Amino acid sequence: MIPNTTLFQNIFLLLAYLLGSIPTAVWVSKYFFKTDIREHGSGNAGTTNTLRVLGKKPAIFVLAVDLLKGLVAVKLALLFDDGFNNTNHWMNLGCVYGMAAVIGHIYPVFAGFRGGKGIATLFGMILGLNLLVALILAVLFFSIVLISKYVSLGSILSSIAMPMFIWLLFPGSDFNKLHVMSIAVPLLVIYTHRENIQRLRNGVESKTNLVGGKKQA
Repeated sequence: MIPNTTLFQNIFLLLAYLLGSIPTAVWVSKYFFKTDIREHGSGNAGTTNTLRVLGKKPAIFVLAVDLLKGLVAVKLALLFDDGFNNTNHWMNLGCVYGMAAVIGHIYPVFAGFRGGKGIATLFGMILGLNLLVALILAVLFFSIVLISKYVSLGSILSSIAMPMFIWLLFPGSDFNKLHVMSIAVPLLVIYTHRENIQRLRNGVESKTNLVGGKKQA
């Protein structure tokens, strides 16, 4: 176990950010396809653009790694000596580390601070914090996407619904940082999807077939 001091907490906060900064889609596109995913499609370094530009297998790999970044960042809190004994402290610290990884994914130091929109890493963070909430949001996300074919819409609506599930499952003020995180996440998702929202309003947002990975009109 690691001593639970401010110094070590800050060191691990930096590690969580650096973990989130691993630009999976960028590295996969450069090293295996000799291109930069950010120069194609939507220009986003995430799973959806990887699916559209590079195909299903690279997209699955990018999704898995980006998800793990958020999950592992949350679990870093368990390395401290009271991580297992103080659930309140672990949850709060896990929220902070998870959000640091998400910020790293959006603004990665290893890729010129041009990353993705953070959805997969956000889901990994939520998965690390509470499995039930993660499963509910996953069902909601895929239902919206399968019906509408808009990945961006699924991301936005499921993130907006997240605070309701967090507050229902964790009422009161015990997990205060969890509640703050539940409000911050939809605001962050709306911000990173601001261009998608405009395209949705104008009726020109690209549709995606999650099964085939083909871009639709």
